[in-house]
Amino acid sequence: MGLFKRNPFGHILFIKKMLIRIVGVLSHRRFRGFNELQIEGSEVIKNLPDRNVLFVSNHQTYFADVTAMFHVFNASLSGRVDSIKNVGYLWQPKLNIYYVAAKETMKSGLLPKILAYVGAVSIDRTWRSKGQDVNRQVKMSDINNIGKALDDGWLITFPQGTTTPFKPIRRGTAHIIKQHKPIVIPIVIDGFRRSFDKKGLRIKKRGILQSFIIKEPLEIDYENDSVDDIVTQIEYAIEQHQSFSKVIPVKTLKEMEELNKLREWEY
Repeated sequence: MGLFKRNPFGHILFIKKMLIRIVGVLSHRRFRGFNELQIEGSEVIKNLPDRNVLFVSNHQTYFADVTAMFHVFNASLSGRVDSIKNVGYLWQPKLNIYYVAAKETMKSGLLPKILAYVGAVSIDRTWRSKGQDVNRQVKMSDINNIGKALDDGWLITFPQGTTTPFKPIRRGTAHIIKQHKPIVIPIVIDGFRRSFDKKGLRIKKRGILQSFIIKEPLEIDYENDSVDDIVTQIEYAIEQHQSFSKVIPVKTLKEMEELNKLREWEY
């Protein structure tokens, strides 16, 4: 790799590699130390092609979710099984991992700008801006950049476009899937909202068992499945369909309370 070789977005890969290493080392104890990240399905990551892979996930914090994914993906590719033990897996990180993020979020300070260089595909949200509901047209440049990321490597997206649970899936994700025909990998995360503040930068509570479940690729008929079909499939796969938010029986609630107790431990 040449010292000044760039990716399709113009980022110098050497600088990106150094930033991934630094951010990875600084954030590692947030998922293995202060809290514990329980991973399932790392073998799925090992069997994926190098490009045109789309990860769809529920969303709990602005930055901690993505940071955890960089850890898990690189650890899995380096041979670790459901573990991020020993941060050495970031010495030679995968450099063509990208994630979709709101442009206004990535411009909100120095740290977000640094994290943007690590792999953000920044887009203008069509439905919300500066805390207000809006209704804007999708920018063709945003669509092109998403396609560019898929053509070059792996892309992470949070199809609800918000950290609020059980919100509708944005139909744009389904359109992207039909157009680019990527392998679609669902991810379900939990415990991040309890561990961190909304931005995912400040540790809110320690001793939380975070979960990170990587599921098998979705079976999508790119030609015949409708946009609504794909949206529904994603909703169920990332466990954000409204059926997951129904009233829970008392017995189940008690079982969940016992499980939550196991999510905390004494140092």
